[in-house]
Order: sequence, then C-alpha cells, then structure tokens
Amino acid sequence: MQSSTLLGLGPGVVVAVVLLTALAAAVHRGALDGGWRPPVTASLRAVGQLAVVALLVSQLGKSPWLALLFTLAMFAVAVVTAGRRADRTRWWWAAAPIAAGVAPAVLILLATGVLPFDGLALIALIGQQVGGAMTTTSLAARRVLAELELRRGEVEAAVALGFEWRPARLLVARHTAREALIPSLDQTRTVGTVTLPGAFVGMVLGGASPVDAAIVQLVVLVSLVAVSAIAAAVALRLCASGRWAHRTA
Repeated sequence: MQSSTLLGLGPGVVVAVVLLTALAAAVHRGALDGGWRPPVTASLRAVGQLAVVALLVSQLGKSPWLALLFTLAMFAVAVVTAGRRADRTRWWWAAAPIAAGVAPAVLILLATGVLPFDGLALIALIGQQVGGAMTTTSLAARRVLAELELRRGEVEAAVALGFEWRPARLLVARHTAREALIPSLDQTRTVGTVTLPGAFVGMVLGGASPVDAAIVQLVVLVSLVAVSAIAAAVALRLCASGRWAHRTA
C-alpha cells in the first residue's frame, strides 16, 4: 500500500531535526559569524507553532469564519515580523504592503470561484500569500533602506537640484525593490524543473490527479508573484516617503 506521506515519520524524525538544526547552528556560527542561537530558536519556534497549528486546524477548518479569524492572526504575526526587520520603531507600517498584496489576490480568487469559501482552503491559500508578502516586505524594505543609506549623497544632490525628498529617494532606490521578487519569480520560473512545490506533492499524495494538482499549484504561484509585486511596491514607497528609515539602533 502506498504511503500517504512523503517522508518517513518514525523516531528518526527527531534525530534528523536535531542533527539538521545543529548543522545549521554550527555553520551560522562558524562560517557566517552569526552565532548559534538564530537557527536553534527558529527551529524551536517552528516545533511549538506547528504543534499548536496541528491541533487547531482540524477545528478551524470546519468554519470559514473561524478560518478567517485565524488568517488575521497570521497577518498580525507577519506584520510584526516584517515590520521589525524593516524599522523596529515603526514596525506597524508593515501592515500596508502585506495587506495591499494579499487583499486583491484573495478577492480575485474568491470572486472567480477559484478559492472556495472553505475553512481549510482559506487557511492554506491565504497563509501562503501572507507568508509571501511578509518575506517580500522584509527583503524590499531592508534592501531599499540600505541603498538609500549607501547613496545618501546622491539623494541629497537630487534634492539640491529641485527634487522633493520622495521622488529623489525613488530615483535612487526604485530598482533595488525589484530584488525582493527574485525568490517568487525564480520559484515560478523553475517549478516542475527544479522542484515540485508542496501544494502539488500534497495533492497528489492525497489522491488528486497530477493535472488538478498542477492547476492548483499554478494558481498559488501566480498569485504569489502578484502579491509579492504589490508588497514590494508599497514597501518601496514607505521607505521613499520616510515612514521607514534606516536606523543603526
């Protein structure tokens, strides 16, 4: 009988997770000079959070309204995470790029009937989009702010020539925000040739046809590209407007 899971879920899982975490911590400390704690704390948080989610999803999935409340909790965590990466003193502005990216994508999918008003479907798809917007917001903001700090003299020169501060910052740093789209674009370009994403594999293991799984995966990837593009654009404008700024503290 074919297994319904992709990986072996015996006692070896604990050993594998511990060894992989130790390997990541060792490389992070020795080769990257970043200390051992970030990989360890990230792994421990993942264990705890996935344990809670595993217990909750079976109940939340029964009601689309409870599922939407859960996605709001996801959104709140994403805002704090991305905002603290960008600007710890004004982290709440991360709500703008994340919401601006996720909201139109979800509305389009609901309006076209592609996304059913079902608890598990809402959690699965919106959760991926919130996660994608969070990552893009963090990358775009950090990259833009670093570029503005590095090229501060060029911004000031543009202002001296008559530019307003916002257009001057956009002139210098607009191109850097696009780099935050590289992960989602590369994932979409190479799907099926480099990796088989989780949604595709999970549906096939669950009994869906490969064609149906491929269609669902296509929707997920294309929606993530749209979400990421909007999130990067809004993050860029937050930095250009001065609402987010480079701070050394």
